[in-house]
Amino acid sequence: MALAQNRLIAPVWKKLRTKVGVHFTRFAGVAIASLATSLIALTICNGLFHMTSTPAAIIAWFSGAVVSYVLSRWAWERKGKPDVLRETVPFWVISALVIVILTLATKFGYHLASWLGLTGIKHVLLVDFVYLLANLVTFLLRFVIFHYVLFAETTTAARAAATGPDAVPPGTRKAPKPAEAPHTAAPAVTAEAASASAPEATRGTESSTSPKPRRKSAASKTSPATSPTPAE
Repeated sequence: MALAQNRLIAPVWKKLRTKVGVHFTRFAGVAIASLATSLIALTICNGLFHMTSTPAAIIAWFSGAVVSYVLSRWAWERKGKPDVLRETVPFWVISALVIVILTLATKFGYHLASWLGLTGIKHVLLVDFVYLLANLVTFLLRFVIFHYVLFAETTTAARAAATGPDAVPPGTRKAPKPAEAPHTAAPAVTAEAASASAPEATRGTESSTSPKPRRKSAASKTSPATSPTPAE
């Protein structure tokens, strides 16, 4: 039994340790905090102030959206001043789509509670339950959009691998080291020419340095002089 549990838990644990798993786990915590804030706001608007479905849903959504925006940047390790065009505006556009779903879900919860004849705490709990189910759907939708679109990591290496070496911005390429530089045929040809001319140069050097034979003088070429005959 324990071995079967380990076999089931090990793949899940391995997935959670990946980058997607870490972001998913963090965003789950973000969603829980955001949902808790929204449910508290919805409960107050519905049970305490007896608001209708539309304003109650809008207030609950906005309260949770503020918490979600702040914590989502932490979940995807975004620091410093947020990029308004790439982060803030898309986030609130996505949140606007979410509020449409949550508003419809809240209206459905109100009508369902009225149809069932529920009042008081039962009415509030049913509306909160329907709102919770709608948040689970929007949670998965937001995570996919946030991870793969809104907070997607675009690096120079990824762009270069996708579009080719010409897409690398100037100044990011590294010059190859001398040991890694490709060898051309020019040095080989030069070495071959030098080795071919070496014997000729050696022969020229030897001929210039070898001693030349001395020429015989004219006297040495003539026959030896006969000694004078003694006088008789």
